[in-house]
Amino acid sequence: MNKLVVPAVIAAAAVATPAWSQTPQPQGPRFQPKPYFEMPLEKDPTRQVRLQSVVIPAGAGNQFHRHPGDQWWAVQEGEVTFTVKGQAPRVLKAGDFVYVPRGTIHRNQNVSANPARAIELNITDKDKPQTEQVAE
Repeated sequence: MNKLVVPAVIAAAAVATPAWSQTPQPQGPRFQPKPYFEMPLEKDPTRQVRLQSVVIPAGAGNQFHRHPGDQWWAVQEGEVTFTVKGQAPRVLKAGDFVYVPRGTIHRNQNVSANPARAIELNITDKDKPQTEQVAE
């Protein structure tokens, strides 16, 4: 039975879409997340850990938002424009990463003509919406 549970959880997670990608966007490309796992943080079941790969098609982006926890983004391919609200945008290229502390208002955009790929690690509060949209 246990041999079936793990693949079922992975398959279910693969079709789940994070809240920030569900925000109504213009008729354009959208982020394409592929979760690897989501589980309670060891020794602190009030928090959860999620690791996922994200493909960002050319022209795709999300709105300003924040998370109830910490986030790490590492660009693996292409370029991602990372903006903390009130600061100048930064272009991250393959091999670059950012740490996004709890509550930081930010967004990610691919303004290039090519797709980008990143890996994302989140450690957030359990049972809270993982993303809160913020007015621009």
